[in-house]
Amino acid sequence: MNLFLILFSIFYFAQHLLDSWLTWLNIGYVRKHRQTVPVYFQEKITLEEYQKSIAYTCEKARFGMIASWVEVPIFWGLLLSGFYQRLDVFLRSLGFGPIVTGLLFLATVSALFFLLSLPFGLYSTFVIEQKYGFNRMTLKLWLVDLFKGILLSILMGGPTLAAILWFMDHHLQGFWWLYVWILLSLVQIFVAAIFPVFLLPLFNKLTPLEDGSLKERIYELARKINFRLSGIYAMDGSKRSTHSNAFFAGLGKFRRIVLFDTLVKSLSEPELLAVLAHEMGHNVKKHVRTGLLVASAASLAGLCVLSLLVNKPWFYDAFQFAEPSPHAALLIFMKTADAFTFFLAPLSSILSRKHEYEADRFAAEVMERREPMIQGLVKLTRDNLSNLTPHPLYSFFYYSHPTVMERIRALERI
Repeated sequence: MNLFLILFSIFYFAQHLLDSWLTWLNIGYVRKHRQTVPVYFQEKITLEEYQKSIAYTCEKARFGMIASWVEVPIFWGLLLSGFYQRLDVFLRSLGFGPIVTGLLFLATVSALFFLLSLPFGLYSTFVIEQKYGFNRMTLKLWLVDLFKGILLSILMGGPTLAAILWFMDHHLQGFWWLYVWILLSLVQIFVAAIFPVFLLPLFNKLTPLEDGSLKERIYELARKINFRLSGIYAMDGSKRSTHSNAFFAGLGKFRRIVLFDTLVKSLSEPELLAVLAHEMGHNVKKHVRTGLLVASAASLAGLCVLSLLVNKPWFYDAFQFAEPSPHAALLIFMKTADAFTFFLAPLSSILSRKHEYEADRFAAEVMERREPMIQGLVKLTRDNLSNLTPHPLYSFFYYSHPTVMERIRALERI
């Protein structure tokens, strides 16, 4: 049997088994603490709210694990049955040329797995999120969003993928991987720049924040730290969910503050300003730039590895391809890369948590008080049914943010 396939299968099942073990570990740990609200929150969150958050956490975790394992026999059935090779042969027989053939091949495989994921997406939204009072989306709106997302993927992803296939087809013995990396970096910057102005409004209505105390204090906060922005907008997030959030989007003159309408209703002005100061802190502390550089470096490393594999017959034999091609190489790489790199997830989580601590500290210092940030964290935790007691190993491996109690303790030390 192909050695690469054996190695991939070991890493693939190790990833799934580790994920399931950590999930069950977390579920058991959370349920063990369900009888008593953690001491710090006993006067801030009722036992009923706390137990509801535990039920929500456990149900989402179990469902996510089921969804993950359902894909396993389907993926391996397609691989071992030679489906990818037969599809490749059929599309080549149509005589469209390497670029169009590659696009059709990757689109077909992507559409297949996308269709398999749809029932899980529907269940998550209209059963779990509905059950816990978060979902506000109608089936019609869900379908409209789905159609828009597919259309955007075709209009923006199609040309980018075609360019990648062209570089690989015409420069396979050269520096195609460098050209592709430059292309992906430019596309990433372009999408980040236009997102708040052209892409986000396709899904949500953005309304300039009304004149008043909140708007004035946000601009005052931005001036205080020399943070440039083009506007402050409220977004109709409540049309889809009661979950709340705030974020910055765009680059340069397109950079905007976007507030979920649910957030504006749930937090007081000082708490809201502290949350925004936290988000500004990510920019001031160069966290956004660091994240982009790390992601860019990881992308470059991955493309370098792929450049070493594209000329190896055993690489294609693993997925039963009889003839090498750029689209076959991309499929194999996309389906195997996650399994070979999953053990690096804690490194990304550690860096992200470090950034969150720094942004929290920045918010407390800018506000000259730590209480608004702490109170905002407590309310967001309560309103979003966040897990107050995750297992330490689970949070170490997966959490991009420190637990709320870890963040509060760090703030209280300031």
